[in-house]
Amino acid sequence: MSESGALILIVEDEASVRRSLRAILLDCGFRVVEAGTAAEAVQRASEHNPDLVLLDLGLPDRDGLTVVTAMRAWSLAPVIVLSARGQEGDKVTALDSGADDYLIKPFSANELLARIRVALRHVALRTPIRDPVIDLGDVRVDLSRRVVTRSGQEIHLTPHEYKLLEVLLRHADRVVTHRQLLNEVWGPGHSTETRYLRVYMVTLRQKLEPVPGRPRWIITEPGVGYRLRLDRELASS
Repeated sequence: MSESGALILIVEDEASVRRSLRAILLDCGFRVVEAGTAAEAVQRASEHNPDLVLLDLGLPDRDGLTVVTAMRAWSLAPVIVLSARGQEGDKVTALDSGADDYLIKPFSANELLARIRVALRHVALRTPIRDPVIDLGDVRVDLSRRVVTRSGQEIHLTPHEYKLLEVLLRHADRVVTHRQLLNEVWGPGHSTETRYLRVYMVTLRQKLEPVPGRPRWIITEPGVGYRLRLDRELASS
């Protein structure tokens, strides 16, 4: 997808905030459609099929997450939640409901634009990864052969470590919640065992990261989950 001219749906009940967001997006060449309620948002989304949605959760008619749930029945457009709700539980709920990213108000225009660009570039990663070989610095992951090497030397990963890496790569540059990782790697019966997940992440970082204590690739989203960062723009925003 070309980022230039992408259509972005702004879902925000405060007119002043909508004006600010509209000005930022139009100045960068995006097209914009707006909604002030959850009902309007679902209608606009069905009418215009936006490339990306910026969604406030505090809407006057319904919780903003109902928009995510409704859209996910037919749309794969990235949804970035923009909310004053900064509690970890709110982030986890939004991401588990189908949102792709979460920004806490207030945020900078540069950070917002970086998240938008990254989301648009990685829409294809909702489907199986097309490039079977992924490079993480001197680490190479060959998904077709299920082989991981570092500087040409094969790294042994346990089946669970490899599956964790595969899931993170499939959702690269997006937050993957603890629940989602546990469900996909160990199954629904393990969806609350976050301490178990942390142990595996430590060993995976020891094998993949140049400096495990200061991870470059597998980033912790405190209280929420993890993000495998391929796009350097996220690091500089």
